[in-house]
Amino acid sequence: MNYTYILRCSDGSLYTGWTNNLEKRIQDHNAGKGAKYTKPRRPVILEYFEEFETKELAMKREYEIKQMGRKEKLKLIGQAERKR
Repeated sequence: MNYTYILRCSDGSLYTGWTNNLEKRIQDHNAGKGAKYTKPRRPVILEYFEEFETKELAMKREYEIKQMGRKEKLKLIGQAERKR
């Protein structure tokens, strides 16, 4: 599977990315091996993710989410929390 995800950084900011191994990618971010953006903002917490069959679909969704404002991203996170 491929995943698009949103992380909450230690400074409260949100980071969006995609991966084909979600657990490993979160570990990489927290080990400082993830994105340049998250390295100084550790630890990060996984707040939201979606699953996709293909890398291309996950990357497309990553782009869509990155175009959203903070309020829209928080709304996605909130909707996911209500479903749990």
